[in-house]
Amino acid sequence: MTQNLGGPIRAYILAHKDAIQLWRTLMGPTRVFRARHVAPDSIRGSFGLTDTRNTTHGSDSVVSASREIAAFFPDFSEQRWYEEEEPQLRCGPVCYSPEGGVHYVAGTGGLGPA
Repeated sequence: MTQNLGGPIRAYILAHKDAIQLWRTLMGPTRVFRARHVAPDSIRGSFGLTDTRNTTHGSDSVVSASREIAAFFPDFSEQRWYEEEEPQLRCGPVCYSPEGGVHYVAGTGGLGPA
């Protein structure tokens, strides 16, 4: 980590065909002043304080995402996820089990991660 963090963080791996672009749209422009004017309902437009305290981060490319996933989740295997878990997510609606900390396909009762 080369940047200072101003408090606790939550790191997520988002999975979607266009996850990077969709997340970046939800975040809004990096510069808070611009976000407040062109995307006031975005995360940064709503909650950003300054350009260096803009509340959120998102990878700008697949390469960056892979590097950042490895830094925050060293035990996570993208290849294994794509081979074993991603196909299950295409089987139907997905639910989250707070007890197990995993997502699962609805109707399976949460047996195994999805």
